[in-house]
Amino acid sequence: MRSLPSRLSYKFLVYTSYALFFLVAPAAAQTKQTVDEILSAVVRVQTEINPAARTAPALGVTRDGHGVVIDSSGLVLTIGYLILESQTITVTSGGGTVVPAEFVAYDSATGFGLVRTQAPIKVRPMRLGDSGQLSEGTGVIVAGFGGQRNTIRATVVDRRDFAGYWEYLLPEAIFTQPPFRIFGGAALIGQDGRLVGIGSLIVGDAKLGQGASPGNMFIPINALKPILGPMIEGGRSDVPPRPWVGIYSEEVRGRVFVNRVAVEGPAAAAGLAKGDIIIAVGGNRVSGMSDFYRKLWALGDPGVKVPLTVLRVNGEVQTLSLRSSNRYDWYRYGTGN
Repeated sequence: MRSLPSRLSYKFLVYTSYALFFLVAPAAAQTKQTVDEILSAVVRVQTEINPAARTAPALGVTRDGHGVVIDSSGLVLTIGYLILESQTITVTSGGGTVVPAEFVAYDSATGFGLVRTQAPIKVRPMRLGDSGQLSEGTGVIVAGFGGQRNTIRATVVDRRDFAGYWEYLLPEAIFTQPPFRIFGGAALIGQDGRLVGIGSLIVGDAKLGQGASPGNMFIPINALKPILGPMIEGGRSDVPPRPWVGIYSEEVRGRVFVNRVAVEGPAAAAGLAKGDIIIAVGGNRVSGMSDFYRKLWALGDPGVKVPLTVLRVNGEVQTLSLRSSNRYDWYRYGTGN
């Protein structure tokens, strides 16, 4: 994965400083925090992954992004794919202090990840805000590790459900513009100086209906609040896991194409292949990835049989019966087991 940027232009720095002053400084005064104190809670998260990990081929064996210190014991909130199946984790503070950290939790439904530093970092934790208050047109700050030099002003351009190709559906995702290049685990900060989202992706359709519309997708912080306690205590959310079949898909005009299948996953065992089109789940036609996931998850718990009607690459229509699985059991390392 790409490293954090080391230099920004003088013009960009001036623009960012003004953006921070007008958006965060009034709130900082109310909470007796300066802008730099707020941003000091954003840290760098680096991981090394076992080469045998399931996620190594797609996500790499070294990963580099951001996280946010959210309590005084060194608990750091980040994006889960940075720490998934990690064997070593290090956290770097804004002052350059490098501290080893331990895996705490990963939640596949939201995508949040938690690590804890082996020694507390001397920063003031960032308080959690209310992402429900964010609507189209709201001004926000996107902050990566490095303080004001790695911070931009942005605008919320949409709130909508986001369907990811890896059997992922996030309600009320936050979409912002302009795009922030090193997005993984970046902090989305509201006008009150509080954390309202965690950076997940860079997307080309942040604002629908406008052609090319590059921006970022953030996971709303309100999705963390009901699961934070169980994640800390048990390594994952206490929400029952969903049935998983190991399909990486793409939606084209409402059709769900199989791009690839997880190695040794249920779909691979059933013989699904790249180019197959998923027509129906349990005899009910699907119209897009979101609809596919909802129909799949409605069948029951992991282990339930999944009847899939598929248009094969050779033009043949087949109904296959897959035995679904628990996604957590497929990973080899770092899932809170």
